[in-house]
Amino acid sequence: MVGTGKIGLAVIRILRGLGMNVLCFDPFENPQAIELDARYVPLSTIFSQSDVITLHCPMTEENRNILNDEAFAQMKDGVMIINTSRGGLLDSSAAIEALKAGRIGSLGLDVYENETDLFFQDKSNDVIVDDVFRRLSACHNVLFTGHQAFLTEDALRNIATTTLDSVTAFIQGNSSGHELVEAE
Repeated sequence: MVGTGKIGLAVIRILRGLGMNVLCFDPFENPQAIELDARYVPLSTIFSQSDVITLHCPMTEENRNILNDEAFAQMKDGVMIINTSRGGLLDSSAAIEALKAGRIGSLGLDVYENETDLFFQDKSNDVIVDDVFRRLSACHNVLFTGHQAFLTEDALRNIATTTLDSVTAFIQGNSSGHELVEAE
């Protein structure tokens, strides 16, 4: 697992409940993950030892295309990769080659690096011109969910509640607790 924030921690709970050993990488270790018997290891260990790799981290310039040719070369044959974070974390062209070679056994993507023209409007009657997306979509072992991971009743209720609470606080001249501030 790459990324052990709130979402990563929820996934750790699920995976530990299934009896899985969980290896983690995150520049900021989460004590709650350690309490759940997840073990922090270098990224190279995640790549070489994991049967399933899940991404739950923000994208930065440092981790753009973190899953690339070099990373795939370190992985076990048949690894399952799930990316629900940011499309730019995965080099899609390199993933195609890894799928063809059997290095990736299955690939689940809720995000895609060039998703803007694909996921937010009805394309059912259009020809998809993104060749990389078309090649990935043609693979029987690739599943796209197109940003549907957030589309649950609880998630939408939380989004609406947080938005309304923030607007109300702003109108009343109060802090919502959700303001973005520059890092010091």
